[in-house]
Amino acid sequence: MAARLHMFTAATSLLRRWLPVRARHYLGLGAALIVLALLLPLAYLIIRAAGAAPAQWSGLLAPRVLETLSRSLILAVSVTLASIVIGVPLAWLTTRTDLPGRQAWGVLAAVPLAVPSYVGSFALVAMFGPRGLLHELLAVPLGLDEIPAIYGFPGAWLALTLYSYPYVYLTVRATITRLDPALEEAARSLGDPPSRILWRVVIPQLRPAIVSGGLLVGLYALSDFGAVAMLRYTTLTRAIYTQYTASFDRTGAALLALMLVSVTLLILGIEGRLRGRAGRALPRRATRPARVIHLRRWRWPAVVLCAAIPALAIGLPLLVVGMWLAIGLRTGEAFQIAWIGPIWRSVLASGLAALATAACALPLGLLVVRYPSLIARLLDRGGYIGNALPGVVIGLALVFFSATFAGPLYQTTAMLIFAYVVRFLPEALSPIKAALLQVSPHMEEAARGLGRGPLAVLRQITLPLVRSGILSALALVFLTTMKELPVTLMLAPIEFDTLATRIWSATGEAFYGRAAVPMLLLMLVSALSVGFIMTRNDN
Repeated sequence: MAARLHMFTAATSLLRRWLPVRARHYLGLGAALIVLALLLPLAYLIIRAAGAAPAQWSGLLAPRVLETLSRSLILAVSVTLASIVIGVPLAWLTTRTDLPGRQAWGVLAAVPLAVPSYVGSFALVAMFGPRGLLHELLAVPLGLDEIPAIYGFPGAWLALTLYSYPYVYLTVRATITRLDPALEEAARSLGDPPSRILWRVVIPQLRPAIVSGGLLVGLYALSDFGAVAMLRYTTLTRAIYTQYTASFDRTGAALLALMLVSVTLLILGIEGRLRGRAGRALPRRATRPARVIHLRRWRWPAVVLCAAIPALAIGLPLLVVGMWLAIGLRTGEAFQIAWIGPIWRSVLASGLAALATAACALPLGLLVVRYPSLIARLLDRGGYIGNALPGVVIGLALVFFSATFAGPLYQTTAMLIFAYVVRFLPEALSPIKAALLQVSPHMEEAARGLGRGPLAVLRQITLPLVRSGILSALALVFLTTMKELPVTLMLAPIEFDTLATRIWSATGEAFYGRAAVPMLLLMLVSALSVGFIMTRNDN
């Protein structure tokens, strides 16, 4: 009997060691297949670049190209720093303080992510441009012939900051809701003042989320075209679009896109160094709500801050859209009433993209966080490449591969959703990794020690603990998919028009009044969606 008991104990111990190894192998295989599929645009660029002449390769070192590269880097770094300065305080104020109406401010702070960058940039030009509304208001009273131009770096920096800081805000907000207040209480009992607690206890725990959100902002600033084109600031993305649309030089555009990929890899390397040991910090999940911090005399200045950012990011586009709508009504513009179809298709495509992207990000995030290795880090870096490429590059790559190797998938909803996954996987991966870093692996090991299998541990332990990160991932992907334009135009099925494509077609024909209604609907649907997700996340 004792011998049988000993054999049973040994077999159980071996099984407990074997299951995690098998789970790791299956997890690694699944993550590798996902990343290989996501690298199709990179393969397309390599195929195109392989046919480049030596003169085209040497042209990458031309002074004009290097200047464009430096302008892109300066813009990305500036926007990232500004987004952190805005996003982190907003996340803190709307989660941990007695800010009046903090739930409403929490939703409004995320809504700028739903505004297309070219619409927001147009609003900035309409307000602060050389002959904008601000000039008309100041010209007569102050006798000004002109005001400082918003074009160039200042305008591009402002526009991209206003419409990308929610990446930092949502990622940090999800992490703050999970912080264990015991660490802060221990520091407070030792006599540390609030400022010391903030910098010595709270910020180190938020560091992975801040770095992850900042990475998304940097990649967004590198890949955006609408803002830099509207505000006349030349970056690599704008140069790539020019090569494709004006020069019809796909090879030259592919070379510039490969340079953009190299910049992305550089940023990912810097992100890994900045994350440092914080990537292995595992703060405990909060077992009780954190103490609400009373702002006292800073209460209303905090309200002003929370109101000023959305007012500039959302209020200006609404003002411009309202002007478009009023002009359209005054001139007898024929507004179409059938908006149910575009709304449904926008919500359907965005919802499917959010679910598919989160499903792909979860195994990759688990592999990187739970089983760190060189291969895991390489797979992690590969998942971010698509986010730095302009939408037209991803669209052309998938059109090429679907038309060449997968004809039945060309212009199908499945190919469109796959393109969204390629484009927005990092937006799901970053908050999921930040949430996983807060879950101690000992809890999963304890569940496996009690006989739970890997899938049961994932379903019963891991997923409930990273719920906030998954919901943040769904919100980020849903919002950015709603406004995605180049990929939708190139890969959507015939007559699969969305709110974004309606806006594009109307503004492209200068029917700004006709574009007002879909723009208002886009912002409304996005605000309702993010409000629902964030409310569920807070409960």
